[in-house]
Amino acid sequence: MKGITTPEGRQALEKFKMEAANEVGVNLKQGYNGDLTAREVGSVGGQMVKNMIDAYKTGNKQ
Repeated sequence: MKGITTPEGRQALEKFKMEAANEVGVNLKQGYNGDLTAREVGSVGGQMVKNMIDAYKTGNKQ
């Protein structure tokens, strides 16, 4: 997370990531998650993108 410069931004992104992981049923924990498969990690990232697109379309930019 090099591009995020404020602690608040880092916390918001971490919260967003955890919410996306819960939505797709991936057991994401704080810190190291090397036990996850590429498919699981990709599904979290994909859900994050989907949520961002949905928020943009509805005008709910968070």
